[in-house]
Amino acid sequence: MKIWFDILTPKQYLFFEYFIQKLRKQHKIVSTSRKYQQVNGIRQFGSVNPIIVGKHGGKNKVDKLLASLSRTKLLTNKIEKVKPDLLVSFCSPEASRIAYGLGIPHIAFSDSPQAKAVMKLSLPYATKLLTPWIFPKSDFEKFGIDSKDIIRYRAIDAGIIIKNYKKNEQNKLKSKKIIVVRPEESEAAYITKKSKTIEIIKKIVEKFPDEQKIVLSRYKEQTENLKMIFGKDICLFSKPVNAKKLLNSTDCFVGSGGTMTAEAGLSGIPTISLNMIPNRVEEYLVKKRIIVRSESPESISKYILQSLNNPQIIRKRKVNAKKMIKTFEDPYKVLLKTIRTL
Repeated sequence: MKIWFDILTPKQYLFFEYFIQKLRKQHKIVSTSRKYQQVNGIRQFGSVNPIIVGKHGGKNKVDKLLASLSRTKLLTNKIEKVKPDLLVSFCSPEASRIAYGLGIPHIAFSDSPQAKAVMKLSLPYATKLLTPWIFPKSDFEKFGIDSKDIIRYRAIDAGIIIKNYKKNEQNKLKSKKIIVVRPEESEAAYITKKSKTIEIIKKIVEKFPDEQKIVLSRYKEQTENLKMIFGKDICLFSKPVNAKKLLNSTDCFVGSGGTMTAEAGLSGIPTISLNMIPNRVEEYLVKKRIIVRSESPESISKYILQSLNNPQIIRKRKVNAKKMIKTFEDPYKVLLKTIRTL
């Protein structure tokens, strides 16, 4: 069977890499992506090298629309020649439309019903949707997919990414404690809350002068703003990083509530979610005390201080995270079972 994967974000790359590594042993895999620094930069750390077709549209709605329309046309020409038997995507709007138009079955994954625009543009065309069990089917039905076509698996996607990471030894030469901050996805259409990230970083810089403060920016505008405000007070990473190596050395993580926040928490790192992306995965991990939630710069700095100076907190977090990951179902088996039903 020839299986086509359309990969649009770093999370999708890391998540689908796990499936591709297994499927390529028996099937021909065709993977596509788009010109987008966040994905293209992460390829150097992975085993999948997708064909680049089209580009990311940026923040502006008109640019997003034009980029999507252009990519749909370019991708149609490519896929019509490739003639895949199946599409697997994370609700890619362009790939969904193409697969529907060319009569290709489409198995979609999603843990992001809050991305309403993407859901509306993809789910009506999907053959089946696979999603973590914490999402009620009603979260997705309203976007045009039938309840009987929604299949749930008992796992959180970030946990699958972590399990696919190769073990790395901790950096024994590390001389300083490391605090990592991951700002929000500022160009995503679903971000509605006002950012407090600058305020929080200022408090961290003030309270932790001796610790290494790494900030992972996402876009050029975000990078330039952070550089102008903080200069040498922070270590600013503007390009995609090897997350497994970075998290292996991280002592405390502050994130917006998305995939990397979940990865850090499920790795047993003391993790604070700013809840910039309200979602059921973040809610579940907060409820299970894998991560904590706060938007207050003062309370965040207190939690960081407590975490950096209390080894018991770290031990407890790691034990809880390992216990949770052990309970997760392998979504690869669910994918195989779903493929056989088509």
